[in-house]
Amino acid sequence: MRRRLVSTYLLLLCLVLLALEVPLGLVMSGRTTQALLADRLADATRFAALVAPAMRNGELKPVTAELDRYHDLYGIAVIVFDQNKQVVTRAGQREGLDTDAVVRGALAGRQVSAPVNVVPWREAPLLVAVPVYEGGAVLGSVLTISSTERARGTMLFAWVVLGVVGLVALAGAMFVAVRLAQWVLRPVLSLDTAVHEITAGDSTARVPHALGPPELRRLTTSFNEMADTVSDALERQRLFVAHASHQLRNPLTVLRLRVEGLGDMLPTDDRVEHHLALEESDRLTRVLDSLLALARAEWDRTPPIVVDVGASVQARVAAWLPLAVQRGVSLTAAVLPTPVCALAADTALDQALDALIDNGLKFAGAGGHVEVAVGTQGGRAVVTVRDDGPGLTAEQCRLATRRFWRAPNTQNVDGAGLGLSIATVLIEGSGGFLRLAPMRPRGLEARVALRLHRAEVPGGTRV
Repeated sequence: MRRRLVSTYLLLLCLVLLALEVPLGLVMSGRTTQALLADRLADATRFAALVAPAMRNGELKPVTAELDRYHDLYGIAVIVFDQNKQVVTRAGQREGLDTDAVVRGALAGRQVSAPVNVVPWREAPLLVAVPVYEGGAVLGSVLTISSTERARGTMLFAWVVLGVVGLVALAGAMFVAVRLAQWVLRPVLSLDTAVHEITAGDSTARVPHALGPPELRRLTTSFNEMADTVSDALERQRLFVAHASHQLRNPLTVLRLRVEGLGDMLPTDDRVEHHLALEESDRLTRVLDSLLALARAEWDRTPPIVVDVGASVQARVAAWLPLAVQRGVSLTAAVLPTPVCALAADTALDQALDALIDNGLKFAGAGGHVEVAVGTQGGRAVVTVRDDGPGLTAEQCRLATRRFWRAPNTQNVDGAGLGLSIATVLIEGSGGFLRLAPMRPRGLEARVALRLHRAEVPGGTRV
């Protein structure tokens, strides 16, 4: 945007300079030509006055001598023609010039010159012809042939001065335009930076005040007020979810104990309903725990640490292996022989792996297989969790990370629909991303990518 703004300023200035300097240069050229022409007309007219009686009396020697002195002094050739365009006398030799038009015009009783305008790139000499009168009759004409080199040099110097002045003005205008564009766009750039920082998760980012023109200052003030309002609303929402989840856990625990205690007093026929009530209370407890974990994940803004991805994968696979054996699911880990270190929030990778492995074990089913593999790609550490369960469609993969979303064919499977949402928040808060994709012929692939750290020392070292 700055480049376009500066280019616009410079384009307008160039148009203004062209509108001023081109006419000025043409005017200077015309004035130089007129001054040169007036001087040559005066000389030619004086010679015409001398030639008239000499041509009538036939005494041309004094005139020829005067013309020779004039040519020796100024280097200007003078030729005198009679009515038949024959040369009567001359001073200086200029061969190869087409003088017929100007001579014919002078014999017709007019003062003629060529070229009309002298310009630096045209080297043709200036031709000036005037008629020789005697008693109202035209006896002949006087032609002067003068070089325009000096006039062209003067004109070229003036044009160069104009060009230098224009370039200096353009350079000064460029400097002013750049500074002006910086001043005008500084609030916009600060606003863009603040928006990207807020998008990246820094809710404290704000635009500095007192930058740019008043209109943009009001915009930055309004943006900061809006950011404060949104940040406050999000904080209240997180606190509400966290507090509500925490405050509801104790009453729910007491309620479950009371319902469980009623089991011994119920008839045998009502035991099934009693068992369903206990399962619903357990499900509600898990939902509250998931909401609390989600609120904490969204609130957590701890700086990243360096984690050994392979070690984390092996530890989480080992922790889930007993449950996998119990469910008849094969759970394996494939890690690289060398440590793969990545940047992630504390325990974020472990919690995300727990959610993904849990999902894999749920949907793979007895006899199924879940594989957790570690690799690198494009400067990121990549953890891939694959299962051979029923999987999801491409559209369902896009919706699966939404809160409380569940696939239509998994409504009876235990879960709250928050596991993938929590994993996504944790990974994105660490500067990475989580992607789901269907596998062929069946199954689901979850890819967790984190920023790769080149350090060879694993563990929890702060960076």
